[in-house]
Amino acid sequence: MQEELDNVVCECNKKENEVQDLKFQVKNFEDDCVRQQRMINIQQSQIEKYKTLSEEANKKCDGLQQQLSSVERELENKRRLQKQAATSQSATEVRLNRALEEAEKYKLELNKLKQNNKDITNEEQKKIEALKSENKKLEKQKGELMIGFKKQLKLIDVLKRQKMHIEAAKMLSFTEEEFMKALEWGNS
Repeated sequence: MQEELDNVVCECNKKENEVQDLKFQVKNFEDDCVRQQRMINIQQSQIEKYKTLSEEANKKCDGLQQQLSSVERELENKRRLQKQAATSQSATEVRLNRALEEAEKYKLELNKLKQNNKDITNEEQKKIEALKSENKKLEKQKGELMIGFKKQLKLIDVLKRQKMHIEAAKMLSFTEEEFMKALEWGNS
């Protein structure tokens, strides 16, 4: 009975150590969840920054569009001047070509900016989705750990009850032995 009691006490100690380990793991998971939340906040601030950059690029695009329309108006003026003065025709064509090249260059820059902005937004969205799925997985693991922790507490309660029953049985056996001795003493 003493060995069984020692075994039960040893098992209780092991279970308490396991409970402590599980508490430590739960704390680690909670800390990891906080870190993931910080990462999400950082990602969201970066998204806001990229939105601002996108708005600036759109403003620049509007400015370039205005420049393009002014260049086109200038082109029309040059054509009228070309009809009026044949001598200034070559100089006007040179300026026109430069303006068109500049407009094309601005259009290419605008397309590049739009594409870069789109790529960055897609990449950030993928990162956010990955973080969300990781967060869900961690929440699920946390729930499983809490279930395991509750089962461990129930098991500890069962072990405590078993220990009480063993002690009661031991006390009962002592009383039974004393009763038997009293009977034998009375018979002799």
